[in-house]
Formats: sequence, structure tokens, C-alpha cells
Amino acid sequence: MKTEQLKKDIVAYSREIGIDKIGFASADVFAGLKDRLKRQQELGYQSGFEKGSIEERTEPERLLPEAQSIISIALAYPSRIKDGPKSTKEERRGVFCRASWGVDYHEVLREKLGKLSAFIKEKVPEASMKVMVDTGELSDRAVAERAGIGFSGKNTAMITPEFGSYVYLGELITNLPFIPDTPLEDGCGSCTKCLDACPTGALVQGGQLNAQRCLAFLTQTKGFMPDEDRSKIGNFIYGFDTCQVVCPYNKKIDVHHHPEFEPEPDVAKPKLKPLLRISNREFKNTFGHIAGSWRGKKPLQRNALIALAHYKDETAVDDMIAVMNNDPRPVIRGTAAWSLGKIGTDEAFAAIEAATEKESDEQVMAEMEKGLAFNKFAEKSPSKSVI
Repeated sequence: MKTEQLKKDIVAYSREIGIDKIGFASADVFAGLKDRLKRQQELGYQSGFEKGSIEERTEPERLLPEAQSIISIALAYPSRIKDGPKSTKEERRGVFCRASWGVDYHEVLREKLGKLSAFIKEKVPEASMKVMVDTGELSDRAVAERAGIGFSGKNTAMITPEFGSYVYLGELITNLPFIPDTPLEDGCGSCTKCLDACPTGALVQGGQLNAQRCLAFLTQTKGFMPDEDRSKIGNFIYGFDTCQVVCPYNKKIDVHHHPEFEPEPDVAKPKLKPLLRISNREFKNTFGHIAGSWRGKKPLQRNALIALAHYKDETAVDDMIAVMNNDPRPVIRGTAAWSLGKIGTDEAFAAIEAATEKESDEQVMAEMEKGLAFNKFAEKSPSKSVI
């Protein structure tokens, strides 16, 4: 079968199975990306979550020796929760970033790409393919940009004309020689809204991200949250998407094409206090199907403690004291002590004082001292939820 007709058939089939956008790119080396990645590495801007070497991430033939083309797909996801639950003074809530509101997108995109692979294999039995979604070596964004899915924004997100940056990306490397689609022109122009809104300056310049300073990355780390960033995450317990929210291309964008991505309100915006005492089994049953669970419960519990401090939630003091006194994990005990000090009730300060008598971990002791210091410099005004 001629690749021109096959390409048309693939595009038509992709629509049948619910793929929102599809594009075709060459499997040439991503030379420009290779230079940028080397620079990122030199500057220490990488997150550490990246897979593979720079060569594997920019040379498709290393992943599929006979590679000639890459098929890129995009699936749109919602930006708003219908009838979303509200925080109350008695039951404060955290929030996952929008990319983690529905079923884990890795699974959904792999299923779509699997169907696409099977369709191609049926048409061309000798075709060879390799599927990747996010955790693969290739940069989904670089592939999508080359394939004409959208353009790479200053916020480092893939921005599509139809769905803004609220899209998940995946790709399929193949040995079939498809005619490449035309990349889109950059659409950011002189706009700097995302750079201006970034709370940590992680967007060093348009299109360049210092992942080590990105709040989305920091919410996924397992150690102590840097002091200067604790007040910036607000009530986010996983991810951070302000740089998307402020983007003009995302204004009024809210796509509900895929039932799998529909947010479960109480999962997307969970109550914070129950998170502090959730068991491993309960955590897996409640959150195991969403992307934001991949790092386990520890980062989310740490962030929940910080969010309760952000709210100055006095109803959480007893739960937090129990965590400070009994949790076996130093990061959680220490963050609880800091958060108690931030909330700043007499009971909280007394509990921290008492806990210092039996605490032996130096890092936890340091957090207790920070918590006690709020007794002198406690903030009086309550904070508000981010979203």
C-alpha cells in the first residue's frame, strides 16, 4: 500500500478511536534539542526524572534502528471540574494539577497507540513500531512540534490552536516513510504572561525551564520542601499549573472529549486531613489510578501538611500533633512540626516544645525550631486557596 493512502487511512482511523490530533514527522536527529539538553545538563536544570541519555532522547534510530517516521498524537483533557467540591473551614481541600485529574493518561494514550499500531500492522504486516508516552526517551513535545501538533510555548508546554496546552502527548516510531507534516509557527510573540506568573523564576526565559526550581517538580520530591517554596505551592498537593492557566491560548478552553479524563471531584480535590492518616491500601484504592500517585503517598502527605499550614487550619492541629509524634518518617514529622508552628495556636507550640524532648533526628529538630520561631513572627491573616 502506498504510504500516502496509508497516512490518510491512519488519520481517519485515529478519529474513530478518539484521538484528537495526529501528525507525522521525520525520524531525523533532533539536533537543536540535543544542543539544548546539553546546555540544560551543564546548568543543572534537569529534573532527574528524564529517561535515557541525551543521544537516546534525540536520535530515534537508537530506539528503533530502522526508524523513518514518527507519528505523534494528542488527547485533550478538561481544565475545569464540574460541580467541584469547595473547601470549608472544617474540611480544607488540596488539589492535583489538571494533568492528573482523570485516569492515568499514560495508560489511555498507550491504549490508543496500541490500537493505532495494530491497525498499521494489519495494513502493512512488515511494519515495525515502538510506542512511547511521557516516560519514554524521546521528548513528546519535540516530536509533536515537528509533527505540526502545535508549537512549543514559552511555558515549555505544547500549545495547540484547538485545545491550548491542555493536551497529553504520545508517539509511535515506525520504519514506514510517511510524508512529514508541516510544523506550526511560534505563536507566543511578545507575550510573557507565563514567565511573569512563575512564582519561583523556574522559567528562566521563554522556552527554558530550570526543573529544579519548578513547583510542579518540587511537589513530587520526597525530601523536605525548600523553605522559600512552602508558601508558594498553596493548596497544590501534586503538580502546579499556573503557567498554563495564565496562557491566553488556554482562556475558555475546557474540553470533555474523553470519559477517562473526567475528574472525580473528591479525588482531584481531596480533603487534606484524611490524607495525613491514609493507609497504603487506602491510598492505592483511592488514588492509584491517577498519574499523581506515581511517587507514592509520602510527597502528597508532606504537601498536605504544608497546605493545611497555608490555610492556618486550626481544626487540623490534633491530627498534625499525632503525625509529629508518631510518624516514622522524618520528613513527615518535621514538616508537621513546621506546619504546626505556621498555624500558630498555643496548643501547637506546646506540642512542638514537648516533642523536642524525645526527637533525635537532626533535620526534624531543625524543623521544630523553625516551627517554634513562628511564635514570635506568626502571620495574622488567613490565606486563601489557589484554585
